[in-house]
Amino acid sequence: MREATNGSTDRKLPCGERDLSEKQVLLLARLRQLGSVLVAFSGGADSAYLAWAAHRAVGQQALAVTALSPSFSIHDRQQAAVFAREIGLRHEFIETREFENPLYVANQADRCYHCKEELFGQLVRLRAARGFAAVAYGVNADDLQDFRPGHRAAFEYGVLAPLLDAGLTKLEIRELSRREALSTWDRPASACLASRVPYGMPVTVENLSRIERAEGVLRGLGFRQFRVRAHGDLARIEIAQDELPQALQLRMVRALAEGIRGTGFTYVTLDLEGYRQGSLNSDLKKK
Repeated sequence: MREATNGSTDRKLPCGERDLSEKQVLLLARLRQLGSVLVAFSGGADSAYLAWAAHRAVGQQALAVTALSPSFSIHDRQQAAVFAREIGLRHEFIETREFENPLYVANQADRCYHCKEELFGQLVRLRAARGFAAVAYGVNADDLQDFRPGHRAAFEYGVLAPLLDAGLTKLEIRELSRREALSTWDRPASACLASRVPYGMPVTVENLSRIERAEGVLRGLGFRQFRVRAHGDLARIEIAQDELPQALQLRMVRALAEGIRGTGFTYVTLDLEGYRQGSLNSDLKKK
């Protein structure tokens, strides 16, 4: 089986059924040992499964915290709130101020570090103020294969990585989420809106708002897995390969062009390679 672009699981798991169940048992045991924990919760499949596991392990001694800023879309905010209600998760929103940091706005290759530094700094202070034992986030075994400078901030702030410690991959997390009937098991991969802006181009509130509106057009047209990469006034649309035939229909091409130009972009292009997670990191690898 392969990991489909819509988040579903249709390729063989790297471990057997028993090993996968044992990983979940190990995860729950380690969370239980903490006694209490704050979970950085974006509402995506990974952080949702971690939040569920923390809730299962320590109940109301687990608090999921979602950071609000211009880089976090209204759609993702709503998804996070819905999931928390579905499972009875103790959940709060906080505001982060990464846009006050010029190093974040400059959008160099370490942008994610400055974002996570702000987030983890706030969570660690909240942990101390509320008396929680630890802060945890949803990094998994597959994430280490990509360029993720935010991991350095987690290390510096002593933030725990329970999914990684249990050896869980993205595919395994989705499968375990499916078994527990979590609505996020096949949720399309998501990321902050700033990840749509090429490195070296400043991240502005106005640009992220334009990206969010453009992606709302794609969602409204029925697409599930996509990105709108903002190259100045040009919007480069990445759509999952299994959805590309729909996107390439002449009527849909016209709807995409008209809708996305209506959000403030001058030019609209469709990337024929389709959606690739972290595609803007390819320039870093070349350099």
